Amino acid sequence: MIEKIQEVCIALLKEMIEVSSVSREETSVADLIERKFQKWNLDPQRLHNNLWVRNEDWDDKKPVILLNSHVDTVRPANGWTYDPLKACVEGDRITGLGSNDAGASVVSLLGTFLFFHQRKNLPYNLIFCASAEEEISGINGMTSVIAQIGKIDLAIVGEPTRMQMAIAEKGLLVLDVEAKGKAGHAARNEGENAIYKAIEDIKALREYRFPLESVVLGPVKMTVTQIEAGHQHNMIPDSCKFVVDVRTNEFYSNKEVFEVISGLLKSEVKARSFRLNSSGIKADHPFIKRGLELGLTAFGSPTTSDQAVIPYPSVKIGPGDSARSHTANEFIFMSEIKEGIKIYIDLLKNLNI
Repeated sequence: MIEKIQEVCIALLKEMIEVSSVSREETSVADLIERKFQKWNLDPQRLHNNLWVRNEDWDDKKPVILLNSHVDTVRPANGWTYDPLKACVEGDRITGLGSNDAGASVVSLLGTFLFFHQRKNLPYNLIFCASAEEEISGINGMTSVIAQIGKIDLAIVGEPTRMQMAIAEKGLLVLDVEAKGKAGHAARNEGENAIYKAIEDIKALREYRFPLESVVLGPVKMTVTQIEAGHQHNMIPDSCKFVVDVRTNEFYSNKEVFEVISGLLKSEVKARSFRLNSSGIKADHPFIKRGLELGLTAFGSPTTSDQAVIPYPSVKIGPGDSARSHTANEFIFMSEIKEGIKIYIDLLKNLNI
């Protein structure tokens, strides 16, 4: 049975790759998956481009496990030598946009759901959800679905982790900062140079350390990733704007980090959102114990996923390698998908939460 499910899932991934599904443009791939669900008599529910199905033997008295991964992709990076919207199969390897991030996780979690879907007397309920807009943390993605799904006791979020367990992930806070000065002629001793003011604040960011560091996630990390100033060579700039990428650990909410940084800098600081806080699961959770028994490792992830918008215990685990994500000639091995389905099934067999 597992072998047949593996074949069906790999075939679906090939179809998904050949349908454009850039964030906010996932309608066609959502339509594809919905047709598959209907063909398999899975009774899907849909909101925007998010689809979810429940196991057949649903019991409101049982705990609920969510199997979730995302169908959207980033736009193709520069340097592709393959057609990103063609599933190129070479031996064990499938090359194509979204194959690794996160198509392989989508189909592997779907395969796991299909394995358990019609089973009686499961100790839990299962929901499989293929979500949209993960790559842009969009409000019409998992954020819009979570209230529809209801309370969840455990979320398994599929992202490429080499099938190891990310028991925590850092939150994401993006800050738009503006240092303001006064315009003047560069040849004379006039004006207030906003670039120099920005440099002082950037230096303050580089030198500051948040006192609480996580054993799993490490320290809060702040990185200046963009900067913009000036209009012409002979004019003192009256504004210098820069962007700060902040990765938070479990000891600080994004709002708390924002308050600290705002007090640290002389520039004006604005946060794009406070939604994507650090998330995770207790190290002694039964699912994590089960994974350790199977020889998996637990780690803290520096990247952010839909875990951040799921307000329940969650673990990130999936086939593939995050180093391949968002790269030219992105690929997945079919053997990774097969192994992923098998490991997911082993993790859920006889699991009590």
